[in-house]
Amino acid sequence: MRRLPNLLRDGDGAAAVEMALVAPLLLALMFGSVELGNLFMDQHALEKQVRDGARFGARLEVNKDYSCSADPSTVFQDADAATQIINVTEKGAVAGAGLPRWGSGYWARTCTGDAQTVTVTVRCVDKDDIDTDSTGKTGVYTSLDGDIPVVVVSGAVKYRSVLGSLGFPSANICVRAQSEAAVTGL
Repeated sequence: MRRLPNLLRDGDGAAAVEMALVAPLLLALMFGSVELGNLFMDQHALEKQVRDGARFGARLEVNKDYSCSADPSTVFQDADAATQIINVTEKGAVAGAGLPRWGSGYWARTCTGDAQTVTVTVRCVDKDDIDTDSTGKTGVYTSLDGDIPVVVVSGAVKYRSVLGSLGFPSANICVRAQSEAAVTGL
């Protein structure tokens, strides 16, 4: 019986017990912050690449006889414009043989249900929406007869979890980004 009071007053193992209680919280905070940083990096990379594709598409030469209402795919002078925009977005070069920001495996990470990771579309903006004071002046678009074409580049990749690479099951999270730019390559 005399040992019990001595054992209760003994503080030799207190630090180990406190560490055992706090360690799971510290590990959760550490891995959570690494996972969140990785998600932000993946999202930023995708946004940057999609923005580059939209900027490139905005500078392509416009077909003089385009009609946004009839067929937006006829907006560009070069019939291969969509492929060039996708190459710039994915590989960093028009021909598709450039030095991409991320390895070839980046764009191979398709989201569940998505067949293509980068898409290019063209939407049109009515010139009257820009000419708010009804002067007929719409900047670089004044000489255009029709609506103003806007190239829209969208991308989606499957998120690669840090914890998933450590063996933990990961959810099917899809990172998406979209950028658009008015076509000025007149």
